[in-house]
Amino acid sequence: MDAIGSDAAVPLHYTEYDTRVAAYAVIVEDGRILLTWFNGGPGRATPCWSLPGGGVEFDESVEDAIVREAYEESGYRVELIGPLATHSFARAALPGGRPFRSLRILYRARIVGGTLGVVEVGGTTDKAEWFELSAMPDEPLADVVVVGLDAWRRLPRD
Repeated sequence: MDAIGSDAAVPLHYTEYDTRVAAYAVIVEDGRILLTWFNGGPGRATPCWSLPGGGVEFDESVEDAIVREAYEESGYRVELIGPLATHSFARAALPGGRPFRSLRILYRARIVGGTLGVVEVGGTTDKAEWFELSAMPDEPLADVVVVGLDAWRRLPRD
């Protein structure tokens, strides 16, 4: 099976599909993780808890995107500690569209200023909250949260 789930063994050339690069902050402090509520956008996806982050703009570095997105979605200014994980997935083309690949880059980050509260207006994030690692929310979690927590848990402890 190829990367987009068909039985065809013909790989796609990178010019034959669209790519979205997204970047996320994994912020764990005092046994709690910072999550943001993704509202699903206008009919695009199922609402769920996610990590602060999102699409990297065309002329933006991954690191700048994480800092910007974390601020917009949580109200916090963050400092990046270092790369944590990458994750990707692919989807077959929707009617009238092209196949799609998502590349997600996760960094560890820490709070260096700001106040909890969504700054972005009219975006896909409605709120940000801290959750105890031992008591994650009952509402759905985006798979990027699981990717981030799994990578964070594999880190050596001081």
